[in-house]
Amino acid sequence: MRNLDDLLAEGVSGRRVLVRADLNVPLDKQTGEITDDGRIRAVLPTLSALVQAGAKVVVCSHLGRPKGAPDPQFSLRPVAGRLGELLGAPVHFAEDTVGDSARSTVAELADGQVALLENLRFNKGETSKDDTERGAFADQLAALGDVYVDDAFGAVHRKHASVHDVPARLPHVAGRLVLREVEVLSRLTGDPERPYVVVLGGSKVSDKLAVIEALLPTVDRLLIGGGMCFTFLKAQGHEVGTSLLEAEMVDTCRNLMERAPGKIMLPVDVVAADAFAPDAAHDTVPADGIPSHRLGLDIGPETVAGFAAALSQAKTIFWNGPMGVFEIAAFANGTRGVAEAITKADAFSVVGGGDSAAAVRALGLDESSFGHISTGGGASLEYLEGKTLPGIAALEN
Repeated sequence: MRNLDDLLAEGVSGRRVLVRADLNVPLDKQTGEITDDGRIRAVLPTLSALVQAGAKVVVCSHLGRPKGAPDPQFSLRPVAGRLGELLGAPVHFAEDTVGDSARSTVAELADGQVALLENLRFNKGETSKDDTERGAFADQLAALGDVYVDDAFGAVHRKHASVHDVPARLPHVAGRLVLREVEVLSRLTGDPERPYVVVLGGSKVSDKLAVIEALLPTVDRLLIGGGMCFTFLKAQGHEVGTSLLEAEMVDTCRNLMERAPGKIMLPVDVVAADAFAPDAAHDTVPADGIPSHRLGLDIGPETVAGFAAALSQAKTIFWNGPMGVFEIAAFANGTRGVAEAITKADAFSVVGGGDSAAAVRALGLDESSFGHISTGGGASLEYLEGKTLPGIAALEN
């Protein structure tokens, strides 16, 4: 897979470089302001290198899930402003993706300048399952560049026009972020240093079943928290009250535990509340003693201590998914405690993007104390499952 350094060695001064970035940042619903610019900062090394080399940089990205048509609430305009602040130079913004505004904005770029196109998903062709419709959009997008750089790891598991089809139409390389992500995840799927401990959280077992199936034979310990732990607790025969439960997955969870006795570690206590609310009455109860009228919203302190003990022995750690509802202070201690334990371990640690990465930043933890924080939750999980990722396959061709 050719990378950015190969492209820079060839020279990019005066050339239009189309960069697929993942600028899908969260926006405040009331103000429209960016609440977490982590994904913007992640692409800066690639963009800065291209700017310094004199390229005409054309950045494209999606944001949110618009319905294939322009929608002001999903405009990338706020991102253009923040990107300009971080780059230290104005970013020219195109009012559309492949229309008149995009063409004129790109045509007017000087060497070393940056333009950002409007949301890719304002065009039906970006996400279309029809090869012809997707290809037609890819043709228009590719016409805006002389060479293509994919630095959107968070989107490489999607067979979308800007990820899968454009590289077939332009000379293409992997950006620095994508290259780093692949190198890091290859360490986990190759021959990781042991003990290898994986921490999984989040809401649903069904969302993580494929990665659990893939990891169970290779990990030394699998620590399970978050909403998904209650389906496992139910599989052990415990009352889970009104906690999140996938009843159809109980037998599957029981089977997983029987296949790997002693390898899966579940909570021994949880924080149970009367309601899903910041001011709800709550207390810590044993995992096998959740009151029938309460729901678990976090793992308890004994569980944090047990998980921390397992993590302290690890040499390789992968973490994906929060341990509780970290957005609410009363239910954030489990996620914080596990995250802090990971930073203290003498191990190579990878945070698997998504909500885990958001939790690291929201809880004010030092990002540099983790070995790597992925920008792609879904992409990192599918990579560990052993799936072929369309965006990576396109870069390798």
